Amino acid sequence: MMNSVLAVRNLAKTFRKSFSTKRVEAVRGISFDVQRGEIFGFLGPNGAGKTTTLKMITGLIAPTLGSATLFGASFSHDALRRVGFLPENPYVYPYLTPREFVTLCARLSDMTGRDLGAQVESAIARVGMSEAIDRPARTLSKGMLQRVGLAAAIVHNPELLILDEPMAGLDPAGRKQVRDLLLDEKKNGRTVLLSSHVLSDVELLCDRVCILRAGSVALEGTLSAVLGDRKTFRTEITLVEDPKDARDVKDGNDANDGKMHVVVAHSEADVADILRQALARGARVVSVSPKRETLEELFARRAL
Repeated sequence: MMNSVLAVRNLAKTFRKSFSTKRVEAVRGISFDVQRGEIFGFLGPNGAGKTTTLKMITGLIAPTLGSATLFGASFSHDALRRVGFLPENPYVYPYLTPREFVTLCARLSDMTGRDLGAQVESAIARVGMSEAIDRPARTLSKGMLQRVGLAAAIVHNPELLILDEPMAGLDPAGRKQVRDLLLDEKKNGRTVLLSSHVLSDVELLCDRVCILRAGSVALEGTLSAVLGDRKTFRTEITLVEDPKDARDVKDGNDANDGKMHVVVAHSEADVADILRQALARGARVVSVSPKRETLEELFARRAL
């Protein structure tokens, strides 16, 4: 596609176990596109092939089959210079400070000039690490090291950010800070490929998602499309009536507070039928709440 920043076509990776002829198919011919200016969620349970795919995309390992192109061309130093990458477990040299490590990464991305120091400080400030900018990495917590890795990924203002579990080890305040940063990146026209197990954050951030299962694509599309299917709706009804009669109401579950909580996963006719039954018994309707399936529920249903 003309507006595609990353195009993956039939990408596959097979590993051979050590001292064995047995082969493990980690990724099985997946295809997807990441469009310019979007936040793309790349999801799947542990072992689904996400990290292996990201390593192939960034050139860290070679695919067995298939291809991936960046900015419409094959891998090259110039193309990778336009990418910022945060691995799942970033390694920061323990004897370096955040300032020194991010400066090193900036120079590896061919950044030079008198403004380099200011750009490094700006990247570190954006991830909330200014107060620890000159502390040795060995004194930092896991969440702080994660932020340092993110600063290294963004310091050269890449067009495409590839982030593998950027929320790992972060407290709620840190997660919000990273969410805000990613939204700023999108606002500034950059593209983000986000792999994360924090599905509530993915649902807040992403325009489209791709869910892997056992090395294959189980589902792909816009969030509105994958969550908007009429079949994924349910209705939660809360009633107050005599507890001894509540067990007779269709699909109901008794509650200790004297309320009757009913979950309807069917049609509007079923909702109307339950309400008629309840009102005929003299029950009082406390609430009728339509609910849409969350990304977490969809993930459990389609990926596990």
